[in-house]
Amino acid sequence: MTAAKDAWDAIVKTAKTPLSELFTVEPDRLSRLSIDESGILFDFSKTHLSTALIGHFQALADASAFAVKRDALFAGDIVNVTEGRAAEHPAERGQGAPGSVARARGFQSRMRAMIDAIEAEVLGPVRHILHVGIGGSALGPDLLVDALGRDADRYEVAVVSNVDGAALDEVFKRFDPQATLLVVASKTFTTTETMMNARSVLSWMEEDNVEDPYSRVIALTADPDRAVEWGVDETRILPFSESVGGRYSLWSSIGFPAALGLGWDAFENLLAGAAAMDRHFRTASADRNIPLLAAFVDQYYSRVAGAETRAVFAYDERLRLLPSYLQQLEMESNGKSVKADGSAIDGPTAAITWGGVGTDAQHAVFQLLHQGTRLVPVEFIAAIEPDHVLDDAHHRALLINCFAQGAALMAGKPNDDPARAYAGDRPSTTILLDRLDPARLGALLAFYEHRTFANAVLMGINPFDQFGVELGKEIARSIESEGTERFDASTRALIARALS
Repeated sequence: MTAAKDAWDAIVKTAKTPLSELFTVEPDRLSRLSIDESGILFDFSKTHLSTALIGHFQALADASAFAVKRDALFAGDIVNVTEGRAAEHPAERGQGAPGSVARARGFQSRMRAMIDAIEAEVLGPVRHILHVGIGGSALGPDLLVDALGRDADRYEVAVVSNVDGAALDEVFKRFDPQATLLVVASKTFTTTETMMNARSVLSWMEEDNVEDPYSRVIALTADPDRAVEWGVDETRILPFSESVGGRYSLWSSIGFPAALGLGWDAFENLLAGAAAMDRHFRTASADRNIPLLAAFVDQYYSRVAGAETRAVFAYDERLRLLPSYLQQLEMESNGKSVKADGSAIDGPTAAITWGGVGTDAQHAVFQLLHQGTRLVPVEFIAAIEPDHVLDDAHHRALLINCFAQGAALMAGKPNDDPARAYAGDRPSTTILLDRLDPARLGALLAFYEHRTFANAVLMGINPFDQFGVELGKEIARSIESEGTERFDASTRALIARALS
């Protein structure tokens, strides 16, 4: 504890050098803080990480036993201490304990066989894939299909998570129940919203006289027995390990709709890209370790500079769902108020992650970023190669806008009229993909996972439990079963007005 406190004291006491000066006093800054890995450039040079700060953060990582805890993650040791589990998502990419990797490969073989059966029409003709899940059981597959499947013509895939009937109704208007495969994704196969949606899909099939609707169901779960009890044939269950958390699960059978919709080769390339980032995270030195450096940036702005949010802007329409995906990954993992040992956290934890798509966001929220009073570290994500048939002028304008925003945030612009003045010295990170393909998207998402883990280690948090999501659901169930008498006057009045 003393070593960690000493490191934090040194970090806090290190003078903040303006960004423009850092490029002058550290001539090698760009080469040190711009790192290429897996076809992606990560540029941290427009952050306030100085050579001195990085040294102090490395001391903090050592005092936090970062290397030991990282090795434990990949060894399949119990790192989710509150639930007594490992966190085996790296094993899905072939990076982990041999037994875990072998089990994951067995599950993948089963998933591949299921895809072959569907393509051979063993389950009947399929044109539409309707995937129902929520949280990590939906956000990951939705992101993959939207980012990589826009030109895919294998199947039409829809991901529905919201229990709001409007979400399913929209899909029902487009899909043919006779040609639809229902994919039910739930780790426990008890998730209220998911199971309600699944039952509604079966009813929709029955109303159209689909013969044996349950034969059109594929279950993705860590509890196969519950899926069988619900009515799914055991031959149509694709299991994954209980030690794979929901928000880390797209690499497992939860990624089935993406593997089916994009093709198995694309899914394997996604896994390979993630595995490459795994290897980098395991072996790179602290001063060149991309997820760890990103965590240093996060910790500096959150705990030292007082930033409460972090903004992510994808200058690529195909990554429009990435901010939503990262919201769950980061805030559900590290939005905690106690450490892994149960003691109170002595500072802020996860920043509020938010964002949007450039260039739309420039005309919506960038006013605050450039001239507002709140410090907001910004992350820009773009791809060098476009993936559309329009002329190069569109993509050139997109990239120029992306790079110009980072330059403007850093440089600012003085003006005698304060309403037209830009303070500058506002930080940003740029992540530049050579192109957006399965391998690079896999590497990018694995980077964010490891960054989340690195942040957790530096704060002493367990990033693999999520008890905070349960209370509201418990209360919703009790309202259904017990009524409203024990609740506050406001809640009772709202329920009486809307539901009586």
